[in-house]
Amino acid sequence: MREEVAHILFSTEDIQKKIKELGARISSDYQGKNLILIGVLKGAMFFMADLMRQVSIPVIIDFIGISSYGESSKSSGAVRIIKDIEENIDNKPVLVVEDIVDTGLTMNYLLKTLRLRKPSSIKICVLIDKKGRRMQNIPLDYVGFEVENQHVVGFGLDYRDRYRHLPYLCTLKESLPQVRIP
Repeated sequence: MREEVAHILFSTEDIQKKIKELGARISSDYQGKNLILIGVLKGAMFFMADLMRQVSIPVIIDFIGISSYGESSKSSGAVRIIKDIEENIDNKPVLVVEDIVDTGLTMNYLLKTLRLRKPSSIKICVLIDKKGRRMQNIPLDYVGFEVENQHVVGFGLDYRDRYRHLPYLCTLKESLPQVRIP
């Protein structure tokens, strides 16, 4: 698969350093609170696993599956919940952990959905912020990296459900749609 990689944007070391920084900030900001981390499946599970190991306060974790992409690499705008959270978040601080915020349509829908459950607060921690494509103004509280308008894969981010396993963040060669993936 290395031959399909066009450019490594952030190395494994870059990512782990940033996650350590984010973990320290989150630990400080939520000291003495019963924080619930809600990971957005599937992409955020890699980021969330490493992030929670860098958070020095106790946390409760849960996951939500939400989609606006389907089989495409572009958001369809039609958002649906595939798997809901199990935790009661009423009057509790929530930190949504996401791999990437692009147009903001999916995150906007998710925030509206979670606010109906009356948490004491909701903040967002995102590995990749692609703010150049933003269609909804979404307040991101903890940001790993900002990238331009390019499709990024690795460390949980995918292209047609492939490349999530890569330990770094990269772009793929433009000829990829013709590449046959085993």
